[in-house]
Amino acid sequence: MNHSSSARDLPTQYAPAEVEAKLYEHWVAAGYFEADVENDRPPYTIVLPPPNVTGSLHLGHAFQHTLMDVLTRRKRMEGYETLWLPGMDHAGIATQNVVERELAKDGVSRHDLGREAFIERVWQWKEEYGGKILGQMRRLGDGVDWSRERFTMDEGLSKAVQTIFKKLYDDELIYRAERIINWCPRCLTALSDIEVDHQDDDGELVSIRYGEGEKSIVVATTRAETLLGDTAVAVHPDDERYKHLIGTEIELPLTDRRIPIIADEHVDPEFGTGAVKVTPAHDPNDFEIGKRHGLPSITVMDERAVITAHGPFQGLDRYEARPAVVAALRAQGRLVAEKRPYVHSVGHCSRCKTTIEPRLSMQWWVRVGPLAKAAGDAVRDGRVKIEPKEMEPRYFDWVDNLHDWCISRQLWWGHRIPVWYGPDGEVVCIGPDEQPPTGEGWHQDTDVLDTWFSSGLWPFSTLGWPEQTENLAKFYPTDVLVTGYDILFFWVVRMMMFGLYAMDGTPPFHTVTLTGLVRDQFGKKMSKSSGNVVDPLDWMDTYGTDAVRFTLARGVNPGTDVPIGEDWVQGSRNFCNKLWNATRFALMNGATVVPGFPAGTAGTGGQTLNTDSLSATDRWILSRLNATVAEVNALYDEHLLAKASDALYHFAWDEVFDWYVELSKTSLARGGEQAEAVRAVLGHVLDVTLRLLHPIMPFVTETLWTTLTGGESLVIAEWPKPDAAWRDPAAEAEISALQQVTTEIRRFRADQGLKPGQKVPAQLNLADSAVTGHEDAIRQLTRLTPAESGFISTASLSVAGAHVQLDLSGVIDVDAERKRLTKDLATAEKEKEQAQAKLSNQAFLAKAPDEVVKKINTRLVAAQEDIARLTSQLAALPQK
Repeated sequence: MNHSSSARDLPTQYAPAEVEAKLYEHWVAAGYFEADVENDRPPYTIVLPPPNVTGSLHLGHAFQHTLMDVLTRRKRMEGYETLWLPGMDHAGIATQNVVERELAKDGVSRHDLGREAFIERVWQWKEEYGGKILGQMRRLGDGVDWSRERFTMDEGLSKAVQTIFKKLYDDELIYRAERIINWCPRCLTALSDIEVDHQDDDGELVSIRYGEGEKSIVVATTRAETLLGDTAVAVHPDDERYKHLIGTEIELPLTDRRIPIIADEHVDPEFGTGAVKVTPAHDPNDFEIGKRHGLPSITVMDERAVITAHGPFQGLDRYEARPAVVAALRAQGRLVAEKRPYVHSVGHCSRCKTTIEPRLSMQWWVRVGPLAKAAGDAVRDGRVKIEPKEMEPRYFDWVDNLHDWCISRQLWWGHRIPVWYGPDGEVVCIGPDEQPPTGEGWHQDTDVLDTWFSSGLWPFSTLGWPEQTENLAKFYPTDVLVTGYDILFFWVVRMMMFGLYAMDGTPPFHTVTLTGLVRDQFGKKMSKSSGNVVDPLDWMDTYGTDAVRFTLARGVNPGTDVPIGEDWVQGSRNFCNKLWNATRFALMNGATVVPGFPAGTAGTGGQTLNTDSLSATDRWILSRLNATVAEVNALYDEHLLAKASDALYHFAWDEVFDWYVELSKTSLARGGEQAEAVRAVLGHVLDVTLRLLHPIMPFVTETLWTTLTGGESLVIAEWPKPDAAWRDPAAEAEISALQQVTTEIRRFRADQGLKPGQKVPAQLNLADSAVTGHEDAIRQLTRLTPAESGFISTASLSVAGAHVQLDLSGVIDVDAERKRLTKDLATAEKEKEQAQAKLSNQAFLAKAPDEVVKKINTRLVAAQEDIARLTSQLAALPQK
């Protein structure tokens, strides 16, 4: 791209829509984001948590992607061979549901097509409609290496899945067993815990009497229909109310069966009646009780939650069976109590929202014991760091108590389990380079693997594993994993387990940075039902991508939720505009980047520039610049982007734009060597500031920097390093005093009711101050004109050794101002008297809450401060 250092190349206003797409495509075409495995630069690797192929960009994505992009852009500028690897997850249930809905529009089911044809249809859908989020990532400015884009169902990753399944199977860490799982009667598949959303639903709680007379016992349930599968009633062994019944049998209502009363320490004697019905085939806790006591497991519902138990309820859906069972119990006089509505937590399928059903089912499992121990040890011994550290206990609580993982799903879309069954009960697991058995009676398992199984391999499968590739050798382990704390357990732990297992004890990443959740400006969770969901693309359209990114970056405090509102994005847009206007001002005044400056002596016009003659203002901003570089580098290293963003914002806006640019106008107007120095210093400061801001705000900084410097691209520019030699405490103290004097005069003017642009005659005595030599700057910044003949000192103030006398005659209506201040003073004195009266009243203090007393104390302090301020202002008014 052709750039020239001229303000004419910058429009008067920044228009993000005219810049962003062109710049991004230029970066990609230039290959800036591509990682070279043969380069000898040190590697820096982040793998993108693969979004679902069905997904689109939401604020949570934008938040995490911004953080990852900031980290990789900075490391690339620091000289690392940076790889940010993109890709997508095949999202088994979500994708299958989408395609099934499309088929249903034509009155066709997947069963009508058959498995192979349906899978082919899903691939077609993926190619045509999937991956919408990838285009949105480009819109956000993600600097990922698109040449390495992966998909969890592509050939290489499929080989990795089959390889690790075979390895785990051979090591007896994968097995098949019948256990209770989360079951979706709509999707007809097992679900992992993360695929279940819990919400409070209105239900019913019925108390049922089992047995008769002294041998009767009462249990309560929200799922009366499962009574048909009860095989025991359990009580606590120490519960004196039921000790005489333990070991006896009792009649199960509505059936011809008798069931035992058993003692189990799992039962809480303080909850309800202290007795619980035990249905091993339809409740996870009951299943464990059943195993301990050798109880039979009776399945009374099929995979669609239809009653299968023989009798009058057979063929009823669970929601039809529930009231029918309750009515039958009522007719027999078995109902002791009924409570409706009864609000309780109920699990729902995260995809179709159907209420899940605990179900006894034959599934494939990972024996997680040794894998989870290794995942815990890697954090305990310091090989993996979790940020923030406060999240470590939650991580340990999870991995130390992890149950075996159900990895099979009753779907067609996904990695099919590589196990074949023979006609005589043979079970054969096949690796990727092995031929499956053939012949009559042999068939492959029909289930597919949980999506989290393949995404758990993501950090190394995407680099070529199981082959020992150059990419794997250079870029594994990855450096940082950025993900939300809400999936710490489900995804992070699985990657830890698989990475340590497959890569000989080498963890998949050095650091796990856990982000919080993006919430609305009031701290509420964003949800469609609340009507507070924001499409980040809408904000990008309105305010530009950099404004959205900067707003999100200012919320990156590891582990902390991020409130965000449109007003904040508007503020970030204003910052972009301020950067734009300040750079245009610099270019219009001849500022440019001098090679070697400030270490060298070359001038902007080719003449010699003596850096020893830089003004205090120049030396101050160079000192503050280097302090900011050091501070921002330290904050970036700790992934504290919120603090880094704030530091850059305040340096750029407060120190560069509000102070240095304003202070420099006098020197620029004078011309000569001072003006030449200002042009060089301003060019250098903007150069470094734009470099520091680039990872967060890539588009506007790229546009400004290439215009200012003529450089190729900030993406590949050198990252700033602090130079302690340019720290200048004396200059910082001098300009700090100048700021103090200026601020105090401005405050005095405001207190007197003067308009900001109103000029006031004044005499300045700076001989004994720290701001000698800055009179022109002070007058310019505070709108003070030199005193002329007839000057009358009607007001004065002293600050930092500087003495200022002002002539306010004819500038303000002194009588009206005295009247206003006197009225305000009376109000403040009355407020003080009332507060003091209450605080001296012992009876009041004895009864008043602490918060009330605290508020009155605050009011007293405020009133005292107002009195001091107003008294001072009255004294400063011209006397008659």
